[in-house]
Amino acid sequence: MERTTRRQELKQWDERFRSGSYPQDPDPSPLLRRYVGELPDGRALDIATGTGRNAVFLAASGYTVDAIDQSYEGLKIARENASRRGVESRINWIRADVSAHAFPTDRYALITVSFYRCLDRFADVKEALAPGGCVFVEHHLRSSDPTPGGASDDRYRYAANELLHSCLDLTVLHYDEAIERPSEGKGRATARLLARKSTGTRQPYPLRPQH
Repeated sequence: MERTTRRQELKQWDERFRSGSYPQDPDPSPLLRRYVGELPDGRALDIATGTGRNAVFLAASGYTVDAIDQSYEGLKIARENASRRGVESRINWIRADVSAHAFPTDRYALITVSFYRCLDRFADVKEALAPGGCVFVEHHLRSSDPTPGGASDDRYRYAANELLHSCLDLTVLHYDEAIERPSEGKGRATARLLARKSTGTRQPYPLRPQH
């Protein structure tokens, strides 16, 4: 039953990408864009890359990127976006199911996850960070406010502070929960987190970006 459900979900995502109902060339996360200059250099991993929202941006910012997604149609569009910006050679496209993918250990300077709920793999994601590496996550929240954007089923949304609690073994550099009104798409309740794989009572912190 679970395998059938996953196959159906993949078909739905392929159709969304193919039909253009999902943004074909979305902007990277504004928070990631503001902080990227202060994040560690090296190899990056973009989980559930979709049409390359963050992967293409990170490649253009100097990272070598592994971009993983299960959707053939999403990766096809992402490749086209990367080629148009001249960064195709900096991205390694991985077509795989994130829920079953074997993440390497201590590999990445930066891992990004936008609008994919991966708490069941989050321990593996954190292990994939190199010492001092950073993870950026943003995803839909359960909310009492009307928020038409995102999953219709609360099972696929984070509860209040759920994402924060999952990262208390890291050094949290930024965390917020808020209603967003993006230029593309519908309004949405979103949690955003930036954290570093380090511990200790004294830590360096990035400057707070000026809006």
